[in-house]
Amino acid sequence: MKKNGILFRVFSGLLAAALTLSLTACGGSSSNSDASAAADSADSGATHLRLIYSPSLCAAPMYIAIENGYFEDEGLDIEQVTVDAAHVSEAIGADQVDVGMGLIGKLLQPLENGLPIKFTTGIHTGCIKLLVPGDSDIKSVADLKGKKIGVPGLADAATVVSKRSLSAAGIGVTDQNMEVEFSVYSRNDLAQALQNGAVDAIALGDPAASIAAEQYGLTALIDTATDPEYKDEYCCAAFVTSKLAEENPKAAAAFTRAVQKASQWVQENPDETAKIITEKEYVSGDVDFCAQILKTYNYKPSVQGGYDALKQNAEELTQIGVLKEGTDATKFADNAYIFFDDVPDAPESDASTDTATKSTKASSASFQPAAAAEAEDDCCSGKITKPAQDTNTKA
Repeated sequence: MKKNGILFRVFSGLLAAALTLSLTACGGSSSNSDASAAADSADSGATHLRLIYSPSLCAAPMYIAIENGYFEDEGLDIEQVTVDAAHVSEAIGADQVDVGMGLIGKLLQPLENGLPIKFTTGIHTGCIKLLVPGDSDIKSVADLKGKKIGVPGLADAATVVSKRSLSAAGIGVTDQNMEVEFSVYSRNDLAQALQNGAVDAIALGDPAASIAAEQYGLTALIDTATDPEYKDEYCCAAFVTSKLAEENPKAAAAFTRAVQKASQWVQENPDETAKIITEKEYVSGDVDFCAQILKTYNYKPSVQGGYDALKQNAEELTQIGVLKEGTDATKFADNAYIFFDDVPDAPESDASTDTATKSTKASSASFQPAAAAEAEDDCCSGKITKPAQDTNTKA
């Protein structure tokens, strides 16, 4: 009996081991992929980082950092993780990603609610517009009092910019004193809603804003790429998770330097950038139109510029009730930003870079962008198609 018990326990152990091996081989693709990526990273001596991926023109520096080998030069092995724009905060909170970029204005309220990230550098300016029909009686932001504004979402970055401008014009945008009406539409339906008279103005980011403006002959009441109050303010910034900043500040700094170098390269090579990111299918659409939009932004990166934009947003969003009453903008910015001693405010111009060599350098990314589903983002995302000349064509 004792012998039979021993044999049973041995058989059970072997069976359990076999089942574990079988489940690992057949159903553990995600964990196997992670383990493989980690092993490859360890073998190469590189630090493995998970980068948020969404097909966004604004994120061109992230793609260029991969294609030009800037991440690799910094000793980083980048895995791109596809995350729908609506679930970025959840992905960060669930420890599914390590680094990324985003619109400062949109992320402030999640930061207030405990989103564990630290911004590290401003990436670019511009990318949001508030539009009205070319023949509209609305000629300024002040004329929007009592009007209806179509937006992609009540927490969208374009909505935040609109609220800031409306407040500056003396129009109430707080819950206690709301003197305009924000109506939510699908990003692709906003131009039609404006044309049909369902709303009086629309607020959205590029490239949808630029496409709509050209197709429907719209006028920009606000263009953050050119308006004096916004043209020097960084709308988008790179960030790292608080966990990465605490546990591996060296890697967080390396990520920031790579992104800065790539951003500067985009600034100096917008046409080549558009060609690379469309050919490699990071974004889809018309190359010339992508280049045209990239040229409207200032991609000169700045650590201090990103911090200043964060603080400015915190001040104004507190005034209009998006952030809690009494929020100290300086303390808020200090808590949400990180400065590294070995990261410059901005990289030196590198106009002599051999683009032909750099752009064909092997990518270290472990994810193929072409296989990703197109996810909507606040700015510059999705298929970028040159507007048709027929103004009756739908956006």
